[in-house]
Amino acid sequence: MEEAGFQSQSALSRASGVPQPTINRILNRSGARGPEAATLAALASACNVAFEWLHEGTGPMARRGADGADGASLARMQPVVVPEDGDPRFVKIKMVTLRLSAGISGFQADPEHDAGATLPLDAGWVGRNHYVAERLVATRVKGESMEPTLYDGDIIVINTADNRPADGAVFAVNYEGEAVVKRLSRDAGDWWLESDNSDKRKYHRKVCRGSDCIIVGRVVRKESDRI
Repeated sequence: MEEAGFQSQSALSRASGVPQPTINRILNRSGARGPEAATLAALASACNVAFEWLHEGTGPMARRGADGADGASLARMQPVVVPEDGDPRFVKIKMVTLRLSAGISGFQADPEHDAGATLPLDAGWVGRNHYVAERLVATRVKGESMEPTLYDGDIIVINTADNRPADGAVFAVNYEGEAVVKRLSRDAGDWWLESDNSDKRKYHRKVCRGSDCIIVGRVVRKESDRI
């Protein structure tokens, strides 16, 4: 913390996304077990130290690139890492196809075996955003209604723990028993499902109300082949 310039636990918490009480427990070595790998990955990234050094006490303390760069140089670049099974720097979430029924608040998720069944995510990103990996699912976008934000075939990550309506945010929604991805907007006292596609005659907005429109979760990330 000192070498990275953090003067307080709160400052490190803001930079890493790790709650201050968690940082305090780590510093005081309290608790029945050590911190999660995702927590340490977020702290290592914020302090610009090697994850392996912080997690296992092995290797050099400073993160270094292939050219020996460290410190400020590493703040401007990120190494390309291929995730392997058991790598604590990544968490794997399910790739699914959402299967819904009209008027039902829950949802079923069928594995997408052709897509590898899982999507690796940076554990530090998950920790900084306070997401619970078990509540994240990934699925493929279908159709053109959300272009140019989302294209057919893009992969999106849905946080099923967040189903609170938010003006301007993108959600996966159970609309009359169909899984749709739309932007939610507030207008004239109602919530509306909006498409980002500019062809509003084809993709007109629909009111989101009652059991015909149930929010499954908020879209928090996308993976796309388009630049």
